[in-house]
Amino acid sequence: MGHLDKSFDRRDFLRATAGATVAVAAASVVGAATASSASAAPSILSIPKDRISLQLYSVRDKVTSLGFRVVLEEMARIGYKEIEFAGYTQNTSILGRQITLQEIRKLLDDNGLKAIGSHVGIGDFRSNLQGQLDAAQILGMPHVGTANAPSNSNTVSGYLAAAEEFNTWGQAAAARGLKLYQHNHAGEFAFATDQPSVRLYDVFLRNTDPRYVYLEMDVYWAYVGQHRWPGFDPAAYVRNQPYRYPLFHMKDGAANSSADGYSIVEFGAGVLPYQQFIRDIGARGSHVGIWEQDTAPNTQPNPPGSFGAAQRSFTALKQLLA
Repeated sequence: MGHLDKSFDRRDFLRATAGATVAVAAASVVGAATASSASAAPSILSIPKDRISLQLYSVRDKVTSLGFRVVLEEMARIGYKEIEFAGYTQNTSILGRQITLQEIRKLLDDNGLKAIGSHVGIGDFRSNLQGQLDAAQILGMPHVGTANAPSNSNTVSGYLAAAEEFNTWGQAAAARGLKLYQHNHAGEFAFATDQPSVRLYDVFLRNTDPRYVYLEMDVYWAYVGQHRWPGFDPAAYVRNQPYRYPLFHMKDGAANSSADGYSIVEFGAGVLPYQQFIRDIGARGSHVGIWEQDTAPNTQPNPPGSFGAAQRSFTALKQLLA
């Protein structure tokens, strides 16, 4: 992959991919899953146990129907400490108008919560980068990112172009004291259609400047990626470049026979090997653990829907990180 090199030093990446590209048999994932998500974790953690956080997408039905005030009060009551946003709007009938960023910030402050980051569409970065950075600063968040894939083109050239775009955005964010990040789904771990031996995630990681572009590893989707395109260990990426991963999405999965290999469930109700993952990433760096559940809130079992899932998942995360 030497032809992908740019001008800045990527020795850390080379060390990372040396570990990350070791083949991992699917059976090893199943075997590791016997250490359940709620099992006791190692005594030295790189995921702070006192900073369990929440992606508001998980309770989006409540944000829409009840508004930020009720939702943030309930998340603080449960024990969440930080909030990752998935948009800044609520039902306008709650206030008779759209809530402002300043009003959201006051609600955070009133409830002892901090904004840890936000998912923004790539199109919003392209069309209004400074406006998105303004919003991040108003809300007091240290990170701003996107859950979009870097490129719609699953080619090396597409991901190289995306890396340059992220480098530009990341430099602008750094100039304002912010960290830009990209959140993965499974597709980033696929192989390039034009170079079938090259993993797309490796192209992006290798060609984004570590000074300006960070990664939020969604652990669930990384294991789905491992299931669909074997040959890497999710923990190895973090272990070898820990400071590029300030944030984790911690969602759980139940094993099934689908192409993905898993389906999303409440944290602690699945089989993903979180105890092993935490042990394998090592104690270097610090990674804020953010609970997320992608499944539609109105289909989540056991009343009261997404609030109940938030409570039960917080309890399971607390047990994992105890």
